[in-house]
Amino acid sequence: MSKILIVDDDAQLRQSFNKLLCREGYDVAMAATGEAAVSMVRESSPDLVILDVRLPGMDGLETLEELLQIDSRLPVIIMTAYTTTDTAIKATQRGAFDYVIKPFDIPDILKLILEALEVNKAMRAQGESESQFEPGSMEGLIGTSKAMQDVYKAIGRTASSDATVLIRGESGTGKELVARAIYQYSRRSDKPFVVINCVAIPDTLLESELFGYEKGAFTGAHNRHLGKIELGQRGTVFFDEIGDMPMGIQAKVLRLLQEKKIERLGGGGEVIPVDVRIIAATKTDLEAAIEQGKFREDLYYRLKVVTIQLPPLRERPEDIPLLADFFLSRFSTELGFENPGVSEEAKKLLGGLPWPGNVRELANTMQKALIFNRGCPIRPEDISPVMNGREPQSGLKESEVEEVLRKWVRQRLVTGFEDNLFDVLMDGFGSALVGEALELSGGNRSRAAKMLGISRPTLQSKIEKYHLRIDASIKQE
Repeated sequence: MSKILIVDDDAQLRQSFNKLLCREGYDVAMAATGEAAVSMVRESSPDLVILDVRLPGMDGLETLEELLQIDSRLPVIIMTAYTTTDTAIKATQRGAFDYVIKPFDIPDILKLILEALEVNKAMRAQGESESQFEPGSMEGLIGTSKAMQDVYKAIGRTASSDATVLIRGESGTGKELVARAIYQYSRRSDKPFVVINCVAIPDTLLESELFGYEKGAFTGAHNRHLGKIELGQRGTVFFDEIGDMPMGIQAKVLRLLQEKKIERLGGGGEVIPVDVRIIAATKTDLEAAIEQGKFREDLYYRLKVVTIQLPPLRERPEDIPLLADFFLSRFSTELGFENPGVSEEAKKLLGGLPWPGNVRELANTMQKALIFNRGCPIRPEDISPVMNGREPQSGLKESEVEEVLRKWVRQRLVTGFEDNLFDVLMDGFGSALVGEALELSGGNRSRAAKMLGISRPTLQSKIEKYHLRIDASIKQE
C-alpha cells in the first residue's frame, strides 16, 4: 500500500483528501505545516507528498527543498491557488514532480498521483536521483493557462542542463522571453547572455559578427574583432530566427555545436575553443525548409535536443485579460499616466480577437488605447480604432451567418408586401453595415470608409441617407 503525505494548513482540505485517498486504497498521513512535514518524512518515508505552496512558517517551496534534501527521489506534487510564472518555474526547477492549481478535478489529481507513484517506484528500482539546482529570477512571461503552465514546466526542467534548446512559435509569442527565462534559471546566469538576430544582421556581415575577425581579414578590418559567440564565453548564446540563417553559416554553427570550436575570419585556421550554451528560436517551418534545401537537416537535429513549442495567443484566450492588465500597468508607469483599468466589455472584445501578432500585438494595442482613451477605463471603443477592422473570433461561422441572413430574408419576403421591399431590405443591411464600421473605427470616417472599401464622400452620403449619428466627442477624420 502506497503511503501519501498531505501537507496543507486547511483542515477541511486535508480531511477531504484523506477520505478520497483512503477510498482509493492509499495509506494517508497529514501535516499542517512544512516543519511537521519535514519531521514526518524523516521518521517514515512516504511514497508521495502533496504539498501546498502557502503554509505558515516555512512555505511550500522551502519545504520542497528540505524534503528533497532528505530524499532526492521523493515525488512531490505542489498545490497552489495563487499560481504565478515565477512560482510555477521554481516549483518545477527545484524538483517538484508536478504542480496543480486549486480547485482541481478529482479524476485528474488521481491520475497524477498514480503517475507520480509509478515514477517513484521506477526511480527507486533503478537507483536514479533527481538533480537540484539554484533558482534565478525572471519577469515578462504572463499566463495561467494550461498551455503556459506546460511552458513553465519545460523551462524549469530544461534550465539546469546545458542541452541545446529549440524554441518554436509564431511571431510575437515570446520566444526570446522563454530563452531569457532558461538562461536566468541556469547555472550560467552570472555569465553573458548574447542575442544574435539572424534576420536583423545582413548576410554579408553575419559571419564576421558571429565569429569575429583578425586584423587585415578584409578591407576595413583595422583591428581584431571578437565575435558574439566568443563574447558569450561560459554564458548563453541565443540565435533568434535561426531558420533564416544562410546555409554557409549554418555549417559553421553545426561545427560549433559538434566541436565547441570556432575560427575567426582571417585567422589562418586557428581554432578557438568556446564554452557556450546554444538556445535557438524560429517561427519558420524547419521541416519544410529542409525539404526545400534551405536548412541543414544535421543542424536541425543538433538544435532540437529539447524543443519548446509556444502557443499562439488565440489558443490561450483565458490569458488575455491578465496580459491586458499587465501591459496597461506597465505602459501607465512608463508614460506617467494614471492606470485607468480595463472594462469587462473591453476584455471580452480582446478575448475574441484572432491576434495574428500574438502577445506583441496585444501589447501595442493596449499602449495605443491608453494614449487615446482620455483617462477613462479602457472601453471597447478605445480598442476598436487600433483593431484595423479585425473581427472577433467568437460568434457565428460564415456559413451560419449566411443561413441566418437567408432565414431573415425569407421571413420578410413571406410577410412583407411593400412595393419597395428590395430597397427597404438593402437600406436596412446598409445601415447596419455602415453603423458597425463607424463603431469599430471609433467614429473615424476615413478608417470606416477604408474598412468598407468605399470613398469617404460615399460614406458621408450613406451616413446622411441612413440618418446615422456619431459621437461628437470623437475626432471625425
